[in-house]
Amino acid sequence: MSTPALTAAGLTKTYGDLPASGPLDLTVTPGERVVMLGHNGSGKTTFLRMAAGLLEATAGTMSVFGHDVGSIEARAATSFLGDTPVFYDDLSMWEHLEYIARLHDTADWEHHAADLLDSLGLSERADDLPTTFSRGLRQKAAIAIAFVRPFELLLVDEPFVGLDRTGRGALLELFRLAHGQGAALVVATHELTTVSESDRIVALRDGAVIYDGLVADADVDALVVH
Repeated sequence: MSTPALTAAGLTKTYGDLPASGPLDLTVTPGERVVMLGHNGSGKTTFLRMAAGLLEATAGTMSVFGHDVGSIEARAATSFLGDTPVFYDDLSMWEHLEYIARLHDTADWEHHAADLLDSLGLSERADDLPTTFSRGLRQKAAIAIAFVRPFELLLVDEPFVGLDRTGRGALLELFRLAHGQGAALVVATHELTTVSESDRIVALRDGAVIYDGLVADADVDALVVH
């Protein structure tokens, strides 16, 4: 039996007396495509940030391919695309890609990086600073950075906000390619194309799971809360 891509057991996050998430139990298998649904404040972002090792849980355990979240091994296996892109002030778009690719020993990274920039419509901005980009271009830059490195688990938080049609199409194709290469995907989104191309829906409300099952068995309209 293969090691789960992501496991959470009794996972809880509180801020003082205010609960933000959990207790939550969840297992994602290698190669599985999971969509997380829920209104703002339902706990999606909190869960994904804990899974990425960016936020410490108050209680419970969480692992990535058997390694504690936040460990070197878990970080090496995980790529995180957050809802608020963050960049280095003094690095160009291309320098960001080179830094991340080399950090993760990416083979033939130059060719891959060039393809990413082309598919996202960023080739002409390769020498520019992402910190100067518009909201939509910043999101595209973050997508390129997330996909320039190898990963076994992709965590994505509301990736379509601010994207134009070209960006949306490119991101959906990158999801398909990552899945085809065996990566597990956990995507928090209301983009119905992503929902229809996923294997499983996990819906959250007030930090708790209210639905966990196959996409084919779900009443998506009832679970998608805007």
